[in-house]
Amino acid sequence: MTEIVFYWQGVIHALLLLLVANGAPVVAYKLFGRRFAWPVDAGIILSDGRPLFGRSKTWRGILSSIGLVSAVSWSMGYGVTVGAAFGGLAMIGDLSASYIKRRQGMLESSRARGLDTIPESLLPVFVLKSQLALNRFDIAAVVLLFFTIEEFVSPILYRLHIRKHPY
Repeated sequence: MTEIVFYWQGVIHALLLLLVANGAPVVAYKLFGRRFAWPVDAGIILSDGRPLFGRSKTWRGILSSIGLVSAVSWSMGYGVTVGAAFGGLAMIGDLSASYIKRRQGMLESSRARGLDTIPESLLPVFVLKSQLALNRFDIAAVVLLFFTIEEFVSPILYRLHIRKHPY
């Protein structure tokens, strides 16, 4: 049993870091409401008449993600630098999904199955695969498991009034 846990340790750690990266902005919102929630895109509207990212993507969310992931990464033995990179890459993936959704005319916080989780999970685990000791199968497992967790856990968090939407 110990060998199985050890083998999956990188996958489990990557999933935990993704959940922290994804959840930190939600926790920051619960703690601060709209205070310190400065939009990353500063309200820029592009030529298509839509926002670059939207009001829900804030510097507070990005910084809370990077900060909390850095602390968790340090506690796992990967160090603060790996954590900061992981949190930042997860947020870049999240911002890229928001950018694509806005270009497609989707509203903020609308659901785009797969697009909402794949860039956010794939980018940090792919770029940091060496530091996390992940191979290509581990990366695929992390992305698939993160997608699955988001699909099943988000509705529960919504019912508990932790998330604003069931997805």
